[in-house]
Amino acid sequence: MRLGLSITGVLGVLLIAKNRGLIAKVKPIMESLISQANFRISHQLYEEVLQTANELD
Repeated sequence: MRLGLSITGVLGVLLIAKNRGLIAKVKPIMESLISQANFRISHQLYEEVLQTANELD
């Protein structure tokens, strides 16, 4: 935290948006980021985000 600001990454923003009911699912947005925006994420982090979002099959 610097200057009273907290830093949140893209995946954190997606999780917050889902928790607030702004988006229904995180997975399709992550898939779009990976396929269309060349967003890179480890398999482990991908699974952790889905688990946190309760979207792990």
